[in-house]
Amino acid sequence: MNHHQQSHPTIDIDTRLVRIGVVLTAAGAVVASTGLAIGAFAVFTAGRRMIRDMEVSPAQQAVAKWEQAKVASRAGVRAWQTASDAQNGSPAR
Repeated sequence: MNHHQQSHPTIDIDTRLVRIGVVLTAAGAVVASTGLAIGAFAVFTAGRRMIRDMEVSPAQQAVAKWEQAKVASRAGVRAWQTASDAQNGSPAR
């Protein structure tokens, strides 16, 4: 019986280049993370400065807009009811 061993092709990887690639990737990740942190800090600081310099705080603006929306909603309901009553021949309220 003749047994032939098949030789499997092997991959010859230069581990030195792989290590250099890993180190450069890690260094790039550190630089990118640092850049993101600095950019986020700049945007956060600018936002805080903008809010601090506002004449009316965002909370006060939200309350005012909510009140405006309620008034507009009531006016819309009244207009709809008036138009509906007019179409049905009912006297206006």
